[in-house]
Amino acid sequence: MENALQGKRILLGITGGIAAYKSILLLRLLVQAGADVKVVMTPAARQFVSPLVLATLSKQPVLVELAEGDTWANHVMLGRWAHLMLIAPATCNTMAKMAHGICDNLFMAVQLSATCPVMLAPAMDEDMWKHPATRRNIQTLAGYGYQVLPVATGALASGLHGEGRLLEPAAIFDAVQSFFSHSQRLKGKKAVVTAGPTYEPLDPVRFIGNHSTGLMGIEIANALAMAGADVTLVSGPTHLQALPAVKTIPVQTATQMLAAVQEVFAETDIAVMAAAVADYRPAVVADQKIKKANDELSITLVKNPDILAYCGAAKASHQLVVGFALETNNELLHAQEKLRRKNADLIVLNSPNKVGSGFGSATNEVTIITADSVTEWPMASKHEVACKLVNLVADKLERLQF
Repeated sequence: MENALQGKRILLGITGGIAAYKSILLLRLLVQAGADVKVVMTPAARQFVSPLVLATLSKQPVLVELAEGDTWANHVMLGRWAHLMLIAPATCNTMAKMAHGICDNLFMAVQLSATCPVMLAPAMDEDMWKHPATRRNIQTLAGYGYQVLPVATGALASGLHGEGRLLEPAAIFDAVQSFFSHSQRLKGKKAVVTAGPTYEPLDPVRFIGNHSTGLMGIEIANALAMAGADVTLVSGPTHLQALPAVKTIPVQTATQMLAAVQEVFAETDIAVMAAAVADYRPAVVADQKIKKANDELSITLVKNPDILAYCGAAKASHQLVVGFALETNNELLHAQEKLRRKNADLIVLNSPNKVGSGFGSATNEVTIITADSVTEWPMASKHEVACKLVNLVADKLERLQF
């Protein structure tokens, strides 16, 4: 991986926290590895690290203000220049602004203009890190497709010892190297991913659905795009967004999702069916809102199309099909049966019975099932699971070609 950063354009964002002093060593590591680095800082960051030092190391002017004299920093072009925007440290305040689109300085203007992937290395005190508002903001940022690195545990500026410490520069550097080392593994390949729930209407205002947020499927779509694939995401209703590089087709129902997959499947190399598709839909959809007239209401349901089964039946020898299984009992047995029934190459099994796994969680603990193996993966962020899955898919796809 020693040449992974050669010639890569990295926009290093530094925000106003005591951990900003570590950005000096991080910048030095990136430059030594051959990266072309530009630094953009929040005004508050100047209190913790000298722009002169950063400019000397990067051999580029350090950008802080939107306008200096009669010139201005073109934040749009900066946002389009980089292969990666790396924000280290990312403070609680800046992450809150990012989550809500607040644009009150050059740093935020650049960040909101960035069309490249964004990686965050948070740093703050433990109570701030664990606050519900911070957890919500991090989940929002993950939903935008940003990679949020974990924090370290150790001595904090407050004098306490706990979570919230910025990762050491070497660990952040390794994460950047890992990002770029796998960034072209799937170049030239096409992928289709499904994500989120489906909403099956009962009448104009009610539907049958589930609690899926779509985060796992969106993280997979993002990871495939970062690996160089041309990705189409077919997404059920969700407030989350994929990276700009991902072509997103929004749908509501299972029938619409199948039609969208069928449109692109023949041209794809990889199909990842991560959506939580409703198994049944109402046989009749009322034209008007169903009124509460009786003590009981009977609804006839009919089976929805099976999108994973369609992909498994239609796949050619060069195509790889990945399915997901969410089981509440006899998980492994049911997932192995699904693998055989649907003619999938791989099933990702997750269980809502595990704390921190399943719908609405930023983490997941999965088991990877193939025809000849069962492998348990430890609990990790859905981003980490997605990246690991994409690397596994790339390995298997390479073997299909020989």
